[in-house]
Amino acid sequence: MRTSLTKELEKYTQLLEAQASQVEKDEWRLKFHVMPPVGWLNDPNGLCYFNGEYHLFFQYSPSDPNGSLKYWGHYVSKNMLSWEYKGIALYPDMPFDCCGVYSGSALVEGDQVWLYYTGNVKLPGNHDYVNTGRQGNTIAVVMDKDGHMGDKQLVLTNEDYPADVTCHVRDPKVWKDKDRYYMVLGARKKGDKGCVLLYSSTDRMSWELANVLETEETFGFMWECPDFFCLDGHNVLSFSPQGLAQNGLDYANTFQSGYFMVRGEVTGAYTLENFREWDRGFDFYAPQTFETGDGRRILMGWMGMGESDYVNLTVERGWQHCLTLPRELSLKNGRVLQNPVRELEQYRTDRADYSLESGMEMAAPLCSDILMEELKDRDFHLCIDDGLTINYDKDKKIFTIEFLPESPISGGRTARGVALENLNSLRILLDTSAVEIYVNGGEEVFSSRMYPRDLEISHGHSLTLAAGSGKMTMWKLEERE
Repeated sequence: MRTSLTKELEKYTQLLEAQASQVEKDEWRLKFHVMPPVGWLNDPNGLCYFNGEYHLFFQYSPSDPNGSLKYWGHYVSKNMLSWEYKGIALYPDMPFDCCGVYSGSALVEGDQVWLYYTGNVKLPGNHDYVNTGRQGNTIAVVMDKDGHMGDKQLVLTNEDYPADVTCHVRDPKVWKDKDRYYMVLGARKKGDKGCVLLYSSTDRMSWELANVLETEETFGFMWECPDFFCLDGHNVLSFSPQGLAQNGLDYANTFQSGYFMVRGEVTGAYTLENFREWDRGFDFYAPQTFETGDGRRILMGWMGMGESDYVNLTVERGWQHCLTLPRELSLKNGRVLQNPVRELEQYRTDRADYSLESGMEMAAPLCSDILMEELKDRDFHLCIDDGLTINYDKDKKIFTIEFLPESPISGGRTARGVALENLNSLRILLDTSAVEIYVNGGEEVFSSRMYPRDLEISHGHSLTLAAGSGKMTMWKLEERE
């Protein structure tokens, strides 16, 4: 139902998006990563394959590149890389979502998509907005095959959540297994312990609590953006814990995202195995997965980080943030591997092959796909644009990416690393102002924003190999119509 408020918000956001023609001129705009037309983007939402197209919704604040009132923006694609913006799909236009259309997911049912999201409401008054003053409403809305949205339906409210959780319950992820539907919600317990609430339903509207998924010891005060899926016959619980203290190279960002392999029955007795971070870079949070028509499990994350001590230089140009490239997930030796979707290979051109030797200097196109193999487990040191270094210390067995001090391309980013037994291969994806680094076939991933100078924008990236050997294949990534 389009209310009078909906119509006013439509007019307001159309005026804001009219500025997109200016934003599009920015030289730091990306070619293959999803960005907001204007303003702010964060979590990917409602990822699905429906009616022959990929659908991607996202947290969107068109009025402010630093983020404000949240809407759901909407993109569609035939191949997960060339995206068409379809406009704002959901507005904060009802009493139960008036302070923001927060994160959620999609459930494809025949010729419909059921969208579930959190309707955020902050009540006026003297509240701490943890234990009082906040409503985290779970809302459902149905989209038909023509993209039309039905009426919003209130599914769960604070009164429906367990008594021992705070007002912080959000981010529904819904799926179907046999004849039942399941939903996971991220939650913060009283006493500041994060957990995931599991609900079940037979009709998509009436939900009953089926279990609470948590660790024995407190592991962060809030678990956001949960996801549950089966990969090669093994259950995976993904979530974004808040409140983890840095532990050596682990948990280096303000907030983390990672997963547990789950043994046992998620609706009964279960065991959560060791936590693994999805991404070790500066800019990654709130991932969500979905299944393609051919059965691949795909992950996309927000290529940003809240409350960080580094910045994005695009803010002054009217926009901020992007999503990661879509990643195919696979399982090997009990851990999840991530690699760019195979569709990216369709955009490769101008192949060049190299034998790597220490001291080499090379040029790379502004948008590049660089594959380094047979690195032979030696010390490795690669510098990009005299600002970003990629390093492996064979004796310490540590892999790091590091922006040089005072580097103009860093936005204040410093260093991130991971313990790594061997370095065998690297795949580096460069897309204007974003870099994704896949280590050893996706065993580890580092995602970061970087802001090339006019020199790199005009002439491409410079690569200097100070240490290392092996072979390298480089392709230019070129947009297709």
